[in-house]
Amino acid sequence: MSPLKPALAALSMLLAVTACQKASEPAAQSDTQAQESAAAQSQGAPVEATAASTEVDPEVAKRKAAMEFALAEQKIAEDPQGQWAASAKASSTYASGADETAGYSAWQATGAPNVTSYSDSSESWASKESDKGIEWLEVGFAKPVHATELRIRQTNAPGAIIKVELIDDKGGKHSVFSGVDETTYPPQTITWFNAKTEKTDYLVKGAVITLATNAVGGWNEIDAVQLIGE
Repeated sequence: MSPLKPALAALSMLLAVTACQKASEPAAQSDTQAQESAAAQSQGAPVEATAASTEVDPEVAKRKAAMEFALAEQKIAEDPQGQWAASAKASSTYASGADETAGYSAWQATGAPNVTSYSDSSESWASKESDKGIEWLEVGFAKPVHATELRIRQTNAPGAIIKVELIDDKGGKHSVFSGVDETTYPPQTITWFNAKTEKTDYLVKGAVITLATNAVGGWNEIDAVQLIGE
């Protein structure tokens, strides 16, 4: 046997072993990378946060609404530029008898608000019949002012007001609202209809409020009217 053959055989075996080691390294690296990737995904996977409950306790919501209503009413009552109607007359009233201050009479729309909750109340003005068509309430104020707003407190079946006119100190009428009241009123809630205007260049001593009683079912009742101006 040639002395070169054993040497060549040994060299061939050494090369084969080396090739096997090199071939196995990528596989080992792939396994390691896969394990590291899996670990990273396991540790870094986002966790869905549980949203805090947005439900409000009905009793808490009711108390909050009552609080906000009371504060809003107080703000209106204490408006330094406001004055309540001092006199009133109407197209008709649900009042019985000749007493001008009887329940449901136009007089009930004078002075500060005194109806405490949304309801059919004799302490507010109501027309003789409900759902019959056009009715009006005319109010007068003690001090003529340059007006910026007329506030009307609706205590039952709101939304029937179709026109608001201011009466100047010479008896002339000026329309500040005409059309359909598109306000979305919360159910069973006392509400205000606010007819705003640029400060009038004439003095306002009264107002006429016209209602289409057939537009909103039930008696459309008004408890108070406030004029804002100076």
